[in-house]
Formats: sequence, C-alpha cells, structure tokens
Amino acid sequence: MLLCCIGSVGAFGQTGPDEDQLGAWYMYFFNTQFKNSQFGVQGDYQFRFWNFGSDLEQVLLRTGITYRPKNANILFTLGYGNITTGAFGESTSTVSESRIYQEALFPQKIGSRFLVTHRIRFEQRWVEDQDFRTRYRYNLFLNVPFNDTKLGKGVVYAALYNEIFINGQTDIGAGRSVQFFDRNRTYLGIGYGILKNLRMQLGWMRQPTVNWAKNQAQFSLHHSF
Repeated sequence: MLLCCIGSVGAFGQTGPDEDQLGAWYMYFFNTQFKNSQFGVQGDYQFRFWNFGSDLEQVLLRTGITYRPKNANILFTLGYGNITTGAFGESTSTVSESRIYQEALFPQKIGSRFLVTHRIRFEQRWVEDQDFRTRYRYNLFLNVPFNDTKLGKGVVYAALYNEIFINGQTDIGAGRSVQFFDRNRTYLGIGYGILKNLRMQLGWMRQPTVNWAKNQAQFSLHHSF
C-alpha cells in the first residue's frame, strides 16, 4: 500500500525515470492493539527500486499510534515517516523528507465476500530544499477472498486499490511549483494467508504522475500481532 516519491522537482530534477522499465517495491506492514486498550501501533517499512533491486527509488520508514473509539467501526492514526528518495539511474544523490500524518480507516463489508476499506490521510511534509508542504490522500481498498468469507490462514484472495494524491499548495519555494494533482496509484494483486495473523501479497501497480508514469511489481507482508 501504500506511499510516494518526490516527483520531477525532487531527486532526479527534470528528467523522469524509464517508463518502460518495471520497478519493484518490497514492503512490510504491521499493526497491533495494546491489551485492554483502545490504543495500538501500526506502521510500514518499504524499500522501493526503479528496477528490481540495484537502483534505489526510495526507503520509507513509517510508524504511528492508533486509536479505536468504543462502539465505532473506525481507526485513527497519528504517525511519523522518514523518507529517503534516490535519483533514477547511475546518480547516488538522495533527497530526505520528514513527514507527520493523520489518517482514518473505515472498513466495511459488502455482501459476504467484498471487504472494503476507505482510508483518508493528511500529511505535513518537510522535504529537503523545499518549503513546508501538505498533501491529501484518499485510498479505496478492496479484498475479495475466494475460499472463505474473511481473510485468514490458507485463504487466497484478490487485492485491489486505487489511491489519489492532491497537493495542499503549489508553491514549494525558490520559484518552483507543483500542480495540485500529485499522482494516482492503481493496484491489482493476489494474496495468501500464511498464518492467521500473517498474509503475503504479490501484485502490480500503475503510478502516473504529472510528468511520468511507471509500472511497479510489489511484494508485501501484512502482519497483525
């Protein structure tokens, strides 16, 4: 699942990546609920490459504190992310970013097998050599188990999502600007329940931005404990 490189004004200047080259993202997502508490922790660690592992696109480390209100089917998160974005190609230059985010997750079930989750996220971003920025994100997730009505051990399922990113402002300093539309991500994948609390997914994501569009292979682990 989800999250994001700087774009043309970031690590690779005005030249975008090779749009015909398949990239690869390797991701670990985790969450836990503290015992006898409405609070918990969730996060994700992502290693993204312009190719399959030798040309660094991004390292994203993100963790947040969660809160689940009583008698409400919603989960709130306040978190922090540290992001290092690499330039496409032979350059070893990087751009660093610190990010605070707030999000809300709304899960729902449609029929017996359609597991839908809505995620709304607001980000405050401190990107190296740029003015303070904000961004709004909305993600619609859909998981469809094939051999059960819920996700669990031994369950095979389809995993899909679409996420849109909107910049909060266009001026990023030093006479530079970005558009309000930042990017969109569309993902199609297949998942399998390794354990009751551990799932794996393999999928493909298409990510168009204002300046370029690229396909990414994704491998992810989803861990609840």
